[in-house]
Amino acid sequence: MTTELKSFQFRKERQASWRELEKMVERIEKGGLRSLDAAELARLPVVYRSTLSALSVARSISLDRALLEYLEVLSARAYFCVYGSTTSLGGSIGDFFLRRFPVTVRRHLVPIGIAAFVMLCGVLVGWVLTARDADWFYVFVDEGLASGRNPAATTEELREPLFDGGGGEGLGTFASFLFTHNTRVGFLAFALGFLAGVPVFVLMLMNGMMLGAFAALHSSRGLTVEFWGWILPHGFPELWAIILCGGAGLILARAIVFPGRQTRLANLARQGREAGVIVTGCIALFLVAGLVEGFFRQLVTNTAIRYVVAAAGLAILVAYFGLAGRTREAARG
Repeated sequence: MTTELKSFQFRKERQASWRELEKMVERIEKGGLRSLDAAELARLPVVYRSTLSALSVARSISLDRALLEYLEVLSARAYFCVYGSTTSLGGSIGDFFLRRFPVTVRRHLVPIGIAAFVMLCGVLVGWVLTARDADWFYVFVDEGLASGRNPAATTEELREPLFDGGGGEGLGTFASFLFTHNTRVGFLAFALGFLAGVPVFVLMLMNGMMLGAFAALHSSRGLTVEFWGWILPHGFPELWAIILCGGAGLILARAIVFPGRQTRLANLARQGREAGVIVTGCIALFLVAGLVEGFFRQLVTNTAIRYVVAAAGLAILVAYFGLAGRTREAARG
């Protein structure tokens, strides 16, 4: 059988699959992978491997050069569609924050809700005990973190840093210490989640009790409104980030304690990727909190404005985590 006849027969038997792959590649090159529907995405690697197989056979039986070049070019184009990056760095970052991060958070609301509940319990415990006996403050709050803001301080000494627009040393030290502390707590809560979740509960509870103790101390001096106005603008993103990290830690704990039909290692690997997405997103929340804490709160001393900014920040967080990525979710069914 001549080479021309072999090439004709070879092409006739497989050409439909090559045409299918070629059309997919053209669409991906124009609109990215999102231009394919779910069925086509599942079909893409099948026809790609089929084309690679055909190219291998064509080389082994020395078919005509034109057919070989066609299959080589098609295979190379398909390779970049299947394995190559079809999205820019900016597009990848945008997709992460506009879809993947908030969607992953919504997918794990139960462990995140548990972390939030434990922290809230800590706030209430710290508040009640410190309000009844100020000495409990020293149990809940590290001396270095307090920076002199303790029951021994006068009301004026507690009030002055809240409105120190110049960013005095006491307030600046406290703000920096608080941000560092909360960031450390968040990442520890995630990292220690593999210990069956026990450290996560302890960290959430302790952090809540610390906040409750501070709130009770300022409340006892008639500074409740001023204190929350000072803490909430940065507190909403920062505390929410801590809760999300705690929830991520509980995701790891759940994967270990309740592995289901998979092995614990396999389940931990799968759930760990989901938890990792949440913690990665929390870095941005901690950054936002740090910027607010380091600049806005030092420059704006009007309590009413602080509450307006805090309310706006809360509304943005609720809208973002409640709505971002829902269009894509609905489109995927």
